[in-house]
Amino acid sequence: MNAEHDAKLMDGRALAQRVLAGAADKAARIKAATGVAPGLATVLVGTDPASVVYTRMKRRRCEDAGMRPVRLEFPEGTTTDAVVEAVEALGADAAVHGILVQHPVPRPVDKRAVFEAIPVAKDVDGVTSASLGRTILGMSAFGSCTPAGIMRLLREYAVELDGAYAVVIGRSPILGRPMASMLINAHATVTLCHSRTRSLPTIVRGADVLIAAVGKPEFVQGDWIKPGAVVIDAGYNAGNVGDVDFPAALERCRLITPVPGGVGPMTIATLIDQTADAAAQQLGVINFE
Repeated sequence: MNAEHDAKLMDGRALAQRVLAGAADKAARIKAATGVAPGLATVLVGTDPASVVYTRMKRRRCEDAGMRPVRLEFPEGTTTDAVVEAVEALGADAAVHGILVQHPVPRPVDKRAVFEAIPVAKDVDGVTSASLGRTILGMSAFGSCTPAGIMRLLREYAVELDGAYAVVIGRSPILGRPMASMLINAHATVTLCHSRTRSLPTIVRGADVLIAAVGKPEFVQGDWIKPGAVVIDAGYNAGNVGDVDFPAALERCRLITPVPGGVGPMTIATLIDQTADAAAQQLGVINFE
């Protein structure tokens, strides 16, 4: 890859480090003012290897930021009622300021029922229907961490969204849908697509900003990319492969996130930062806005 192409990469790792440093500063200020360290509870159901790694990583980042991790794990076959009861107990625990339920949640657990047991004030992963509704309406809420992290990346690289045409591929309630809403609230014109959208390549070719979150390796082809577009690859597939054909897209786009090192670090950093903000709000002592 030559120097010209290197200049196109959006460095999520570097920005995430700055976000995490800011979260650590917030946590230190909260503890100095109240004697309480922000607490983040991670809830894991089952033993999916990727989920085990992700929750461990989130707890480590939590500790690195001077926060207190709370670990809650359930075996395969746990009932929905058991997980909901545990999440409700975390919601009532004044020492826990943020709750993360690691997804995907295996059967027979009803993921949505578990998500809805999280109090909005502690929904630092932005997964409840109330948080999504507030995001859609442009009201104050903790945003879903991946789209919120993407918005921060776009701001960092001074991507002009006002009046831009953005295409989001993927309709997940924790990624594609809140992503579209955040872009709309930033005054972009947005088309929300998915893998079954007809004439998808034609739609994508018009995008000034493309968010690929379809969950299929190298699904977006290079010749779909509008020359000079900004490409955010929110996919992560086996072998460190994203949802975009990276080498081909690199030849056409203006900015692009690598996989790994683009969106992923921002997701975790956003979670930790939002936990610090949740603690500040619940303790009522510091306003970081």
